[in-house]
Amino acid sequence: MADRRLQAMCLVLVLLVSTIAAPASAQADDPKQPSVDNPHMHFWGTSQLDQCWTHFDNNDSSGSASEGYGMKTFSQGTQVEVDISCRIQSGENFKEDMYVNQNGTITVELSFRIYSDDCTDTSECKDLTITLSRGTTDVAQFVKSVETVNNYEDFTIQWDIPVNETMYRWNKSSEEPVVRIEYSAPGISGIQCIIFDCTGEFLMYYSNNEDNYSVETNFPVINATMDGPIDDDDGIIGDVSDSLPGFGLAAALGALAMAAIANTRREH
Repeated sequence: MADRRLQAMCLVLVLLVSTIAAPASAQADDPKQPSVDNPHMHFWGTSQLDQCWTHFDNNDSSGSASEGYGMKTFSQGTQVEVDISCRIQSGENFKEDMYVNQNGTITVELSFRIYSDDCTDTSECKDLTITLSRGTTDVAQFVKSVETVNNYEDFTIQWDIPVNETMYRWNKSSEEPVVRIEYSAPGISGIQCIIFDCTGEFLMYYSNNEDNYSVETNFPVINATMDGPIDDDDGIIGDVSDSLPGFGLAAALGALAMAAIANTRREH
């Protein structure tokens, strides 16, 4: 009887240790993954601005343009047009679901320089449009008019997005954040181009820029708890077991401990 009591106590102790340790996400050990202590997603890309990617390690700019920006140029009078999506770097998909504070704010900071003509009633135009998506689902959008951004001066946007029910959970391997940047405006042409360079330009700064512009997305990352939404397929237990590493093991150990204690009581 004493041996079984000791076994039961040991199982309960293991259960408590695993439960206490559970909120410490395995992602916290990987600087490219989001965590409570590492909530800033950084932007990287090529010099030609034909590729853009993100991850959470500000010290790893491998493959990104050394000058700290990507730029597309457009010949005089041609449409200045960009449509690029910045996704989590290939091979660095979330290892665990990311949860954010339901009462928090996601902050997107990006910096650009654009040179194009203004829009007219007959020109094809798309204002600077930035869309935040969770996987393939758009969750928020920011728009700034062509006329306020096309004067060849650096500018930075700070876009604050209140978290709602569509942003609380970002599932690993399928719902990582995507930031899409779109812009379209006519190029400059006319007699002034005899004297001035009318080459169109769209420049986007990356997180390693030399001008110290803040280029990142800050997620109010939290350790997942039972306060999260109920998963329709797995129920609240399924949701919590996904969000708390080791929860399934803890539950199993708890069942064993209770069985051992119950058995001891029956013999007594």
